[in-house]
Amino acid sequence: MKTVTIVGAGLGGLTLARVLHVHGIPVEVYEAEASPDARAQGGMLDIHDYNGQLAIEAAGLREVFRAIVLEGRQAMRALSEDGTLLFEKADDGQGGRPEAQRADLRRMLLDALPAGTVNWGAKVTGARGLGEGRHEVAFADGRTLVTELLVGADGAWSRIRPLLSAATPEYAGTSFVETYLHEADTRHPGAAKAVGGGMMFVPAPDRGITAHRERGDTLHAYISLTRPLDWFDRIDFTDSAAATARVAAEFEGWAPEITALITDSDTPPVLRPHFALPDGHRWQRTPGVTLIGDAAHLQVPNGEGANWAMCDGAELAGALAAHPDDLEAGLEAYEQAMFTRMSQADDVMNEHLEEAFGEDMPKSLRALMPESRQDD
Repeated sequence: MKTVTIVGAGLGGLTLARVLHVHGIPVEVYEAEASPDARAQGGMLDIHDYNGQLAIEAAGLREVFRAIVLEGRQAMRALSEDGTLLFEKADDGQGGRPEAQRADLRRMLLDALPAGTVNWGAKVTGARGLGEGRHEVAFADGRTLVTELLVGADGAWSRIRPLLSAATPEYAGTSFVETYLHEADTRHPGAAKAVGGGMMFVPAPDRGITAHRERGDTLHAYISLTRPLDWFDRIDFTDSAAATARVAAEFEGWAPEITALITDSDTPPVLRPHFALPDGHRWQRTPGVTLIGDAAHLQVPNGEGANWAMCDGAELAGALAAHPDDLEAGLEAYEQAMFTRMSQADDVMNEHLEEAFGEDMPKSLRALMPESRQDD
């Protein structure tokens, strides 16, 4: 079996690498970050029983995963702008969306790979076809490599995608501003009480706040605003105090325990604009190369991105293992199944959200429900 070259050591790329390893298929991963700890890996992820958990099963890591789940974090509550409780659902341990820290998930996958599988500090700058399914990958330090089986798992601004598609992500009209409150129960008791033990959201037509309780008494919040990019361009996010004040002004009149998630942040506010590929993005089969995760089907954050990326990785590995003597057949089988699956993804998500939130949520509130956190 040819060595599979994966660009990107996010959750999708690492799931692909792990499941390939389970099947005895050689794999190398190239990642731009200098080390596994080069940057923070984001916050909480709810791993769904119809995609992300299936990938973990394929990776043979179910028990390891259960050990990193943060119990109680599936609790949900919705508040009105004045702080009135509109809806609450406790975590009874029966939900299908257990929560774990993204960093713990990444470490779980890294620890399940042979040492040296991931090449750190290997920033890819581009790739070109050489014919007959072979591709040359170029790195920022001037190195190149030639591979006969290349997978782009390198996210929204993929350097591998242009081999297959001319599509580029476009701004989707919404952005998050990300904040953190540390030692919340003692230093930010009002916000801590409002958030509760799991996820809290305050929906409104063109703005909203979602927060989650993470490990270590930390509240992680996403301030959602439907605004054009030039609106955010007029905010100097290098001036934390001014940026905080400008964002908070959009929530004037909201309850102080809610706006504290903006004004009392222990970290500078970070802008997270949302970009997406065209709906139904797909490409013609090109020998020797394919895409997974956001490189293939970037969407506005909806709680599914990491889950579908992991699912992509597991399904691609399974398809390659099922066609050891015809890798093109494996790539074709993966892509067609993935295109079909992603065309139905919104319906699947909505069906499972109904199950997750239950029948008690008022329809008027459900219509305003946030699609997700950024951690996807």
